[in-house]
Amino acid sequence: MSQHNNHLETKLIHGAQRGETQTGAVNVPIYLSSTFHQNSFEEFGAFDYSRSGNPTRQALEEKIAELEGGTHGLAFASGMAAISSALLLLSAGDHVVVTKDVYGGTFRFVSEVLKRFNIDHTFVDLTDLDEVSSAIKPNTKVIYAETPSNPCMNITDLPGLIKIAKANNCLTFVDNTFMTPLYQNPLDLGADIVLHSATKFLSGHSDVIAGLAVTRNQELGDKLAFIQNSFGSILGAQDSYLLLQGIKTLGARLNQSSNSAGRIAEYLNAHSFIEEVYYPGLPTHPGYELHKEQSTSSGAVLSFKLPNKAAAKAFVDHVRIPVFAVSLGAVESILSYPATMSHAAMPKEERELRGITDGLLRFSVGLENVDDLIADFDQALKVAEKEADSGVTVS
Repeated sequence: MSQHNNHLETKLIHGAQRGETQTGAVNVPIYLSSTFHQNSFEEFGAFDYSRSGNPTRQALEEKIAELEGGTHGLAFASGMAAISSALLLLSAGDHVVVTKDVYGGTFRFVSEVLKRFNIDHTFVDLTDLDEVSSAIKPNTKVIYAETPSNPCMNITDLPGLIKIAKANNCLTFVDNTFMTPLYQNPLDLGADIVLHSATKFLSGHSDVIAGLAVTRNQELGDKLAFIQNSFGSILGAQDSYLLLQGIKTLGARLNQSSNSAGRIAEYLNAHSFIEEVYYPGLPTHPGYELHKEQSTSSGAVLSFKLPNKAAAKAFVDHVRIPVFAVSLGAVESILSYPATMSHAAMPKEERELRGITDGLLRFSVGLENVDDLIADFDQALKVAEKEADSGVTVS
């Protein structure tokens, strides 16, 4: 069986890049060199300066391009570096349509940075393709999607969206952080650029800040590489190595975490104190059937809504196992409060329009025993409910 026909779980570990050719080392060497000696006055080698190219980073870029089925992979200093660099393919006078429940950092970049360069935007509900079509203008160049979206897990019909984009000569950018190439492949559906905060599931160990982008064709890849080189927003060799190591275990990590997330979502959905659970694996989720058509799993992230901020605080104060922190996608479960964490850059009125209420919590399921997590949630919810009923803080 040839390498290119292998399942993705195998490609995560081996793929096109197998060891180091000179010594046979199974891990990619870390090339901690800013510059490279050139043997010829007339013709330079493949590497000259690490901002423009580094062998360790190149191995990572080839890996993500292979996993996403694209022509050109690029590794950036952060997820936002990847997202902002992709959006800087736009020019003054252009317009971008963006999913309204986009990650807070992307919201900030679009609404506060791009507009300084005379690049206009419209936030729309990407679950409504009629609304998408109505938002497109003659100068619209890009439609930007997250699916599932952060943090309310809304599902965008990617084939339908891409069809609209192509009919209007627009590019489609898709943030694939939550699903990873293990569960969803937007380029195979016709998207033009797929983006990742690789800090999350691809790394998986809360030790790397990184972003990845993969382009559908070489021309677009060359344009994005030019932006990256011009801004110098590259991932260092050490972090590239760590990310390659994290990617090797993605299949095992994400499959276990996703199975646990399904059980936790069902538990929360049946709990009387929980007002709403946002998880595409629940049949009650409005995007349930659509997500099944374009993805192979519901993933390891869910959000749930408590009655108010006081209830959310009580739950966070009494839950024991998860880390209460920014970010997601790690071996440890991470509980986040979107209103002051992932979406702090979004004004309160904008957050509430998107369902990001003061009682909303986001939960990224790690590798702990799922029964332990459910038991922990159960005791914390009992305390939160008791406090909500009595108005008295339980110590």
